[in-house]
Amino acid sequence: MYINVSRKIKLSAVQILAIGFLSLIIIGGIILSLPISSASGTGTNIIDGFFTSTSAVCVTGLITLDTATHWNYFGKTVIIILIQIGGLGFMSFTTLFALILKKKITLRERLVLQEAMNTFGIQGLVRLMRYILIFTFSIEFIGSFLYATQFVPQFGVLKGIYYSVFASISAFCNAGFDLMGNFSSITSYATNITILLNTSALIIIGGLGFAVWSELYSFKNLKKLSLHTKIVLLTTFILIVCGMVFIFLFEYNNAKTIGNMSIIDKLTNSFFASVTTRTAGLNSIPLNDMTGASKFLTIIFMFIGGSPGSTAGGIKTSTLAIIVLIIIAIIKGREDTEVYGKRISKDTVQKAILVFMLGIFIVLVVTLILTITEQASLESLIFEAVSAFGTVGLTLGVTPHLTIIGKIVIMITMYLGRVGPMTVVLAITRKKRKRDYRYPEDKILIG
Repeated sequence: MYINVSRKIKLSAVQILAIGFLSLIIIGGIILSLPISSASGTGTNIIDGFFTSTSAVCVTGLITLDTATHWNYFGKTVIIILIQIGGLGFMSFTTLFALILKKKITLRERLVLQEAMNTFGIQGLVRLMRYILIFTFSIEFIGSFLYATQFVPQFGVLKGIYYSVFASISAFCNAGFDLMGNFSSITSYATNITILLNTSALIIIGGLGFAVWSELYSFKNLKKLSLHTKIVLLTTFILIVCGMVFIFLFEYNNAKTIGNMSIIDKLTNSFFASVTTRTAGLNSIPLNDMTGASKFLTIIFMFIGGSPGSTAGGIKTSTLAIIVLIIIAIIKGREDTEVYGKRISKDTVQKAILVFMLGIFIVLVVTLILTITEQASLESLIFEAVSAFGTVGLTLGVTPHLTIIGKIVIMITMYLGRVGPMTVVLAITRKKRKRDYRYPEDKILIG
């Protein structure tokens, strides 16, 4: 019997992205599970290896094994490479190698790049990609230099430089991995303004989105900025300022966090907490010791995340902005969703609602499963679920004690959060088809 296998399986751009990230996770998981990657020289549990790989590729930062003590330098280097590729997207590095080898970027590759970078079109996409790579490595170099001014005197030249590069890549990619040991994040640097401000700057830059920075690079007139850039900048600014003010007020008298600090350190740590909780996963104050109000605010910020086309996760700032604008339009009795004298398309509005609802649905389902499999408070489990979905990496101590089922669930959640709920849905559904007919309209009581 003859079977024709000459037909090629055609994958859409979103399917290539979904499979690409999954392949990278598998490769990383296998390498990290080998004896060559651990400090003890013995193999690592396959589940923990894949969990670490997933967390790195999805630039999350949730860990079941202490990064500083469990992995040797080879394992740590594998992790930071996975973070870098995961943060920029594997298509970015495919394009980088193509540019180095002077190969032509095909139309199909441009379409995948468009989906990966979340841009509006393919025009100038390769030029944008080149700019992104140069911009990324330049910012990470500057960040590494500033870290080195603190780490080299503390750890010595070689170790200090390695720690600086690792911290810079992790912060810019909003990953949340650190090398301080004992799951302590950077709490030992709570009064080091250089470390906190440098980390904050890297997180903000990485979380704004490459399209925004590309536009700001050629900035000449505020009126010429795109609607997307205006919305992202305004929403990010509001979230950072509001988060800083609320955390400052909530924790002001909390002796276990910032209560005993000077006013400058209180403001700096409040600012840092506002920035990092939206997707980076590093913390300068003990999360378990924060007030209930701060923990609740952190959950909200983790769910929101960063901006589209960035290294951040969450539902994204633009999605939140559109949801708010929809509510305002309904309250004012307007048919269209409008802002800055522009009307937001119906398709964009529908996608924003879908992303928001999918995010809520995923968090609820994951939390429900964790309440069955894990022995922890509901607050801690909701925190864990949102942190995984928002690819944040903050935890109230649940991650290291997850059961096997819990680890698998969190891995899937991190993957969904990084690739994006919309990407996964589009990858497994058929193309949208227009129908030549419409059903008759009817009414349903609301409220």
